[in-house]
Amino acid sequence: MAQSTLFNIPTTNTVAKGKAYLEFDFLPQIPKPDGADRIYIYNPRVVLGLGQNLEAGANFAVHSPFSASVFIQPNIKWRFFNNDPKGLASATGVILYVPVNHREEVPTFGLLYGVFSKKVKTGNYGPRFHAGAYGIVHGGDNWVGPRAGAIAGYEQPIHAKVTIVADWFSGKNAFGYFTPGVSFTLPESSVLNVGYSLGNDSFHGNDNRFLFVYYGVTF
Repeated sequence: MAQSTLFNIPTTNTVAKGKAYLEFDFLPQIPKPDGADRIYIYNPRVVLGLGQNLEAGANFAVHSPFSASVFIQPNIKWRFFNNDPKGLASATGVILYVPVNHREEVPTFGLLYGVFSKKVKTGNYGPRFHAGAYGIVHGGDNWVGPRAGAIAGYEQPIHAKVTIVADWFSGKNAFGYFTPGVSFTLPESSVLNVGYSLGNDSFHGNDNRFLFVYYGVTF
């Protein structure tokens, strides 16, 4: 599989050694909030396969408006267990969030995670489940919401090139979203995902919801 995330959560996949994965994410806020500008998120990313089960890369996220907040997000993931005949795998990783501007309002912080997956190998379209946990390191005094929680993901192929996908970060915080969608496998080792991210706090009258579209390709 080309992607090393579903939408938001990391999977137990890693980019193959010597390969490079490029992706571009686009997230417009839908619906537009009353009395405020619509938020847009642009997030190109690159991930390199460093070893048989090791990848590293960086995201370059731009949030607009808020004077076009820019973040650099270096990350690394290690798949430390893989039993393909049984469809089992485990991985752990860290993502560092470094603000380029607005550094007084937003601290540099890290996200640590561990994730386990199980692929059901029955028939041609067995599902794959992900479950794990995450924690925030050095979120700063202004961090809103919990600093740790659960992650979960589900993939259900319905066609050789189409998969129903959903993932979830728990907590009413910056990561707390549920995102269902569809993943399309395209020619030339590429993938297109289209989904809708619902903030865990968006069920109480606010507009913390985004269309989530990304295209990725492996070289």
